[in-house]
Amino acid sequence: MQRKTLALAVTLALGVTSFHASAQDARDQEIAALKQQLAELAAKVDELQTRTDAQSDVNVDTATQLDNLTNNSTKMETKGGLKVTSADKKFEASLGGRIQFDAYSFNSDVASNTDTTEFRRARLTLSGKAYGWEYKVENDFAAGSNLDGFRDLYIARNMPGGKLTIGHFKPYRSMEELTSSNEILMMERPSTSATGIYSGRQFQQGVGYLRAGSNYTLGVSAFNLRSAPTARTEGVGFSGRATWAPIDTGTTTFHLGGSYSHENLNKGAPNFSAVSNYAGRRGPSQTIATTTAASGTNDSQVDTFGLETAFRNGPFFVQSEYARARFGQTGGSSQDVNAYYVQGSFMLNGGLKAYKATTGVFGSPQVGESGLWEVTARYDVMENDDVADMKTSAALIGLNYYVNPNMRLMLNYTRGKNDKTGDAPSQIALRTQFAF
Repeated sequence: MQRKTLALAVTLALGVTSFHASAQDARDQEIAALKQQLAELAAKVDELQTRTDAQSDVNVDTATQLDNLTNNSTKMETKGGLKVTSADKKFEASLGGRIQFDAYSFNSDVASNTDTTEFRRARLTLSGKAYGWEYKVENDFAAGSNLDGFRDLYIARNMPGGKLTIGHFKPYRSMEELTSSNEILMMERPSTSATGIYSGRQFQQGVGYLRAGSNYTLGVSAFNLRSAPTARTEGVGFSGRATWAPIDTGTTTFHLGGSYSHENLNKGAPNFSAVSNYAGRRGPSQTIATTTAASGTNDSQVDTFGLETAFRNGPFFVQSEYARARFGQTGGSSQDVNAYYVQGSFMLNGGLKAYKATTGVFGSPQVGESGLWEVTARYDVMENDDVADMKTSAALIGLNYYVNPNMRLMLNYTRGKNDKTGDAPSQIALRTQFAF
């Protein structure tokens, strides 16, 4: 009995020992399997880290290449025109232009008129920078051949406090004259410009200096009285213009300005005149005053004083100029010519005319996808104080539609009057304009 009990105890002890041994083996196998999985996972983490580091190097290299492409290579832009800028930004070249196609229909009175169409302007413009100098070359193919089409043709450079311009450009005088033809309110400029009192004397060859601040400009110019296609013996002149905007908040602007121009013709040069196209372009004209045969003395001088003002408040805009010119006559006498106008506009759907403080003129509004409508009006007068009934006037109303930033349609109705002849014609004019 004792032997059976002892045998049973030994058997149980051996069974327990075997069970514990088997359990230990199972745990060892599980631990070994876990260690293997951890080793494999660590290997995968190392592989992923290696790939991430490599990808980061690629990303950094790609970013560097993109940065080099953006900032260290020639840049080309095509929005609105064509512009190329060198990698070092020392050289620029821009190609632009304008097309203005007009149609005219007259209701004639005393003077006969012919309904017609024409390309009012067809220009190509090349401008840019090189070695710190600016340049501009512009030709109007609608103005004629050879030198007749030259418009802005100059080099310029920023100097201490301002800009120096040398070449063929507009003298600093009439506000409306200095406003681009792409941005003038009506289809033609009023009588205080080269359309009237400075008849035919829009661009001159010379030198100019313009200083501009945040709300003022001061420009002076000295020039040969010849333009590109005219004789080389016309004489010399100088002009100056100053402007000040005491109020300019971005939506409200009050502008003031004044100008002076002196033109002294050489002996034998063609006379200068003030001419009124009182019923619109291609309509009848009246010479208001002219210098007498040039002899190099006072009878061949024209002195002009000008005043200007403008006000913008949201969609409302009004602008006015007054100019008084003295045209020399034989014997030391003179004839005084007064020219003045008031014009304004109202944007019908939220537009706002831009004020260019650096040049002291107003430009076109910013145009969105839906376009802008603008109603316009002007009253314009030019008269000779020393000749009886030598006076013309013109009343205009208009409608402008800005299709997009490059395209504008213009419709003008003009009712003119010539006190000298009694002529009172009218004109309807339509312009399709594309500028880039």
